[in-house]
Amino acid sequence: MTAVHAPLGERALAILREVFGHAAFRGAQAEIVGHVAAGGDALVLMPTGGGKSLCYQVPALLREGTGIVVSPLIALMQDQVDALRQAGVRAAFLNSTLSAARADAVERALVAGGLDLLYVAPERLLTPRCLDLLGRAQLALFAIDEAHCVSQWGHDFRPEYLQLSVLAERFPGVPRIALTATADPQTRAEIVSRLALAGARVFVSSFDRPNIRYAIVDKDEPRAQLLAFIREEHPGDAGIVYCLSRKKVEETAEWLVGHGIAALAYHAGMDAETRAANQARFQREDGIVMVATIAFGMGIDKPDVRFVAHLDLPKSIEGYYQETGRAGRDGLPADAWMTYGLADVVQQRRLIEQSEAAEDYKRVASAKLDALLGLCETAGCRRVRLLAYFGEAADPCGNCDTCLAPPETWDATVAAQKALSAIYRTGQRFGAVHLIDVLRGKATERTAKLGHDRLSVFGVGAELDEAAWRGVFRQLVALGLAQVDHAAHGALRLTDASRAVLKGERKVEMRRSVARGKGRRPAAAPVGVRGLAAGDRERFERLKQWRRDEAHRQGVPAYVILHDATLAEIAHRRPATLAELAAVGGIGAKKLERYGAALVALARGEG
Repeated sequence: MTAVHAPLGERALAILREVFGHAAFRGAQAEIVGHVAAGGDALVLMPTGGGKSLCYQVPALLREGTGIVVSPLIALMQDQVDALRQAGVRAAFLNSTLSAARADAVERALVAGGLDLLYVAPERLLTPRCLDLLGRAQLALFAIDEAHCVSQWGHDFRPEYLQLSVLAERFPGVPRIALTATADPQTRAEIVSRLALAGARVFVSSFDRPNIRYAIVDKDEPRAQLLAFIREEHPGDAGIVYCLSRKKVEETAEWLVGHGIAALAYHAGMDAETRAANQARFQREDGIVMVATIAFGMGIDKPDVRFVAHLDLPKSIEGYYQETGRAGRDGLPADAWMTYGLADVVQQRRLIEQSEAAEDYKRVASAKLDALLGLCETAGCRRVRLLAYFGEAADPCGNCDTCLAPPETWDATVAAQKALSAIYRTGQRFGAVHLIDVLRGKATERTAKLGHDRLSVFGVGAELDEAAWRGVFRQLVALGLAQVDHAAHGALRLTDASRAVLKGERKVEMRRSVARGKGRRPAAAPVGVRGLAAGDRERFERLKQWRRDEAHRQGVPAYVILHDATLAEIAHRRPATLAELAAVGGIGAKKLERYGAALVALARGEG
């Protein structure tokens, strides 16, 4: 690498350039690397795509011994290790997918000092045998990835993480770095406490992902809305579509395939072989849309996911942020798109209320859902609201749906009074569909049979159409002015807060549903693949074909060879020599040696 006696900062920068092909650290990376490489403990909060992995990979290469990476998702360790080996790093993993012979070989390499980085699942790490093995090796550091899994309040809780404080007890001289992309202040405190990181430095980077455009649309015909979104904005792109139920995952994937979209399904109820095969296709092929439950995605390294769509409301802002963060890891423009309606609110409330969890957990879960509803219903910038949840101030972004097509707000006090009166007059026993029929004066067999066509509220809301009334009822529930009675099959009931509205003591402002234009990307967005000139685009496609062939030959995902962003830069800059190619981001010494001649030839148009 570089001379051991050189200053730590110079050595770190040399490794960054020679191994990973980057000219400079970003944000707090250099400070984190220096702190951990010098033996300090750290808690790092950094958004997905912000370069968390370099914060432990570079110190592991700077320090004597092997860096041990605790990772909760064994399905992705192979790809992580393949990517490091492409860069010339001696990396391996230990998990249940290895044969006994291969596991023995990895263990011998660890003890002999033949590894720079070793990835281990927490379940295996905590076994007496593995802890004893680590005791016989020289260790550079411990990196605890996805550290939010320690939080019992979180969306990805893993009980094994609660036992990882044993690392501080067994290996007190080995620095530990815990990393996560998602942690509100409560979760940060829990990570510090449970992982015994009281003396660790805390590095909090901006949670902002400026390349992601956030959009939340009123749910009408969600599958048709999703199909239009994919066809109009992301034809041929890789994406993830999240659904709450396994049945909906399978039906949505089948429906998309029937409409010409290359879609696959993924959920925990599928047989392991099919699930693994679908994940492998998503990782290794271009343009696959994965329809999945939240069982899919944590730790996904695929950098070119161009969109994440939600057909159901997540449970919290943390969950939403974690899932949408799987888009645009390469820094190029990406979309986070969600359909949202009253049924989503009803469903999430029901899941909380009918769960067998303790009351304090239900209170926290309800508060988290309320915060997410606030994000959905805001008339202001989505990004400002999202970042505020994590304690970060921001200015309007100009790149979310509410910035690009600002929704109108209106004085909905009278409409709210009519809706609440309809709930009361019908006996607080009916859902929004029937209440809207009553308000709009729609003569149906049900309204006649129940005598609701003779009520004073029948027809008083004819001035609003059905979609507008759906928005009113959804926002009444989101504002806590009405509640869902799950014991009465989703009937809407009044709350204590309803009284002030009905008496005219409280004004109600609501967001009016509007047709949202697509808008334009901000001018400051990085030069992406779609921004390439025609000739550069053709060159980019040739480079992608070369990468596909190379990846197939080696049996690794294409992005392990080189990222799209790197190929786009090569296509745009057309390096004519190895020296010029070396200046392209993502081309380290090993990749320059291995692929340089082929890439320069393709850049010249000789391939």
